[in-house]
Amino acid sequence: MSRKKMASGYGMCYPIVGFASCMVFIYMSFGDVKVKLNFNKAPKLDFVGRNGTQFVVNGKPFYINGWNSYWLMDHAVDEYSRYRVGQMLEAGSKMGLTVCRTWAFNDGTYNALQMSPGVFNERVFKALDYVIAEAGQRGIRLLLALVNNLQAYGGKTQYVKWAWEEGLGLSASNDSFFFDPTIRDYFKNYVKTILTRKNTVNGIRYKDDPTIFGWEIINEPRCVTDASGDTLQDWLEEMSAFIKSIDNRHLVTIGLEGFYGPKSPEKLSVNPEDWASRLGADFIRNSQIANIDFASVHIYPDQWFKKVGFEDKLKYLSKWMLSHIEDGNKELKKPVVFSEFGLSNLNKDFKPEQRDIFYKVIYDIIYKSAKKGGSGAGALIWQYLVDGMEEYNDDFGMVPWEVPSLQTLVVKQSCRLSKFEGVAQQQPDFKASCMQKQ
Repeated sequence: MSRKKMASGYGMCYPIVGFASCMVFIYMSFGDVKVKLNFNKAPKLDFVGRNGTQFVVNGKPFYINGWNSYWLMDHAVDEYSRYRVGQMLEAGSKMGLTVCRTWAFNDGTYNALQMSPGVFNERVFKALDYVIAEAGQRGIRLLLALVNNLQAYGGKTQYVKWAWEEGLGLSASNDSFFFDPTIRDYFKNYVKTILTRKNTVNGIRYKDDPTIFGWEIINEPRCVTDASGDTLQDWLEEMSAFIKSIDNRHLVTIGLEGFYGPKSPEKLSVNPEDWASRLGADFIRNSQIANIDFASVHIYPDQWFKKVGFEDKLKYLSKWMLSHIEDGNKELKKPVVFSEFGLSNLNKDFKPEQRDIFYKVIYDIIYKSAKKGGSGAGALIWQYLVDGMEEYNDDFGMVPWEVPSLQTLVVKQSCRLSKFEGVAQQQPDFKASCMQKQ
């Protein structure tokens, strides 16, 4: 959506002194970090799996407190900007974050990974190799998105353009991405190339690398030319099965915004407005696909309601999240990840402290679900950047250490979720800091 400018009192209280010591550790750890890989010291990561409504690692619970930095591959291409990748991942590790969502695509644009159907830029592919190796070095898992519904970084528009230019396209409509056999083959070839890629940095094929948390098929899919949802459903069934036929070790999700469609009439009142049911996506129906391991939801009430005040947005936020967690518990019996959330600083009534309140509601709902063993498996902030990236920012982005109150909130969430995990997911230094305040 246009909202994203993509370049082309808690459930439990912690002692103040203990938490302050944790924050001192974190603040002292940030700064410009020139990356030097040392795989002998890299933490050992195991594959994340699923047991009913919970993520598990070696049979023990795993919860997500994470973030989005879609720009990692793009910045890893050039030497002058590559250091930002390590700096961002290091910052996430110091905050106890466990998963970063980022783009594993760039189609036909500047620094394209896929320059034309089946033609790849090895220099950019090595940048993605670097991102994955860097994440593993810091104990961060990656949720890798494979294509964009939006035009940023090419997206489905670029695939349709390629087919049209070659005289093979059935339609100039962007939605032909979902039904044109030629374009489906383009995308399948892309997926196969990504999944079977052998990383030039660590020597591990992507499909065999536990650093990768999972695959997200498409960011925010919509097929407005078929409001019944049948076209998108058919495409998702085919693509999720294709991914699993190559890689049955990684989790797969869709990348949905979470809107309910015509197959869920009893849930339509949860949608922000009527338009949300006519986008060709259907949260429950889509997420029930056998090869989809967990459901994905986005949270942007200030984008969905232009004339609603902050307090009403908070009420809707709770309703939206609790409805999808209930779906995970009762209908899907799968984990639910809120893979994007944010509050725009362009809202007319915006005040910085509103983000603290907004984030706290989200984190508290996740925490309460985790406490009950429910399907609320985690949430990922949209978006984090590092210094000097103004052209990549939008009205949601922030440099984490420049907003201390939110950073404190994020770290608290990492600490309290770690209590429910049967394995040590964060770095030892972070875990020790959490222990100091318990």
